[in-house]
Amino acid sequence: MRADKPIGTYLLLWPTLWALWIAAEGFPRLDLLFIFVVGVWVTRSAGCVINDFADRKVDGHVKRTKDRPLPAGRITSKEAITLFVSLMLVAFVLVLFTNTAAIMLSPIALLLAFSYPFMKRYTHFPQVVLGMAFGWGIPMAFAATTGEVGLIGWLVFLAKILWTVAYDTQYAMVDRDDDLKIGIKSTAVFFGQYDKIAIAGLHAASILVLIYIGQLAGLGFWFHAGLVGAVVFFIYQQWLIRDRDRMRCFQAFLNNHYAELVVLIGLAIDYAI
Repeated sequence: MRADKPIGTYLLLWPTLWALWIAAEGFPRLDLLFIFVVGVWVTRSAGCVINDFADRKVDGHVKRTKDRPLPAGRITSKEAITLFVSLMLVAFVLVLFTNTAAIMLSPIALLLAFSYPFMKRYTHFPQVVLGMAFGWGIPMAFAATTGEVGLIGWLVFLAKILWTVAYDTQYAMVDRDDDLKIGIKSTAVFFGQYDKIAIAGLHAASILVLIYIGQLAGLGFWFHAGLVGAVVFFIYQQWLIRDRDRMRCFQAFLNNHYAELVVLIGLAIDYAI
């Protein structure tokens, strides 16, 4: 479940909170805030479990993942599936306390969470599916708050997909050598020597979409200051990955937590004043 490694939860949580704040045009309802914070943690945990189940036969061949519970033999495949189903049931129960619009969107969250880990066998773009899985809380947050997703909601979702592909490419750069040996596909493998340029382009595209969202939602100085802060983090990440060193690529991936958070801080201040 990676409960001891909350970075994945943060990367899901901050954009979901963007959505709640924008949809509510300020501080969201406390019940929805609780539901989505807990829901993000549960679904991210479920995603980690099903990912490890899908990769149980290849993780042992990758330096970073060879000691995970399944390849190390500490748990069984049946136990992993039982845990995944249990976590997704908890997430569904949480959604039942929202509204019909959000409930109708929830089966897609299950489909995305289950399918993502298997995509790397068939496409070089599993990161796009991951972006959809990581970002599906966004349309659900809009639906739960306003009863519909709307243009702004889908644009926030798009920005999250672009951003996720960028940082998960950084993550995939860590494993690229191992992935090439065992035949696993990723954007890092696909982009090859153009990986850094692709990441910069994806970051730029996500910022442009967020700027457009700011115009549509009437957001002001503090929101845009948050976007400037994110750009500063993006520049720092480019410096980290300049030599494609494994550990520095992983540090760049982790840094996106702060980049997303600074956008949320700017957004919250903008609505508060």
